[in-house]
Amino acid sequence: MDNLFDFGLLAFTSVFTMVNPIGVIPLYTALTSDYDVRQSRRIAVRAIITAFITMMLFAFGGKFILEFFHISINSLRIVGGIIFFIAGYDMLQAQVTRTKAEDENDSYVNHDIAITPLGIPMICGPGSITISIVLMSDAEFMIQKAVLISSIIIVLLITLVFLLSAKKIIGFLGESGSKVLTRIMGLIVMVIAVEFIFSGLKPFVQDMLGIN
Repeated sequence: MDNLFDFGLLAFTSVFTMVNPIGVIPLYTALTSDYDVRQSRRIAVRAIITAFITMMLFAFGGKFILEFFHISINSLRIVGGIIFFIAGYDMLQAQVTRTKAEDENDSYVNHDIAITPLGIPMICGPGSITISIVLMSDAEFMIQKAVLISSIIIVLLITLVFLLSAKKIIGFLGESGSKVLTRIMGLIVMVIAVEFIFSGLKPFVQDMLGIN
């Protein structure tokens, strides 16, 4: 039971910090500024659905993708850890993460903004995808897989609530409050990143030293 709780806590905190619901709000409000309330809500719902489908596809299909390209899960942990560390550092500086900011320049292109850039990569970016693949690989039992899926659903529902209440949240927190929360989540992301990197390096070091 303790292991299940630890796994659930890791899954929730990892997904929450990488999705970063607070960080999505500024772009969402900017993109939907010309839409009425009903249209903005529909965009938010479609963006969440897009992110959920994408994360589920990679969570359940990621293993086959890795096997096809002969990529080990430990290699993905290391790369994922590096991505998380960079993202966490950017968040610690109260900036939009570089992996997401690149797409912000194309935000106003005339297409369904719910799919891109909101659904992908703002809500479901490289970090969220990597988290989904790695944690699903770590989930040995069905109950753990269910906990991971539940964590993803809960985080996305929280994100949806944040988006639907975006104007109120911005008014309540203000710019300073948003930056403080972003920095706190950035620190958490960097800690998770270090854990991922070390857990990925451990098997390689053991092989090099001949330790079973």
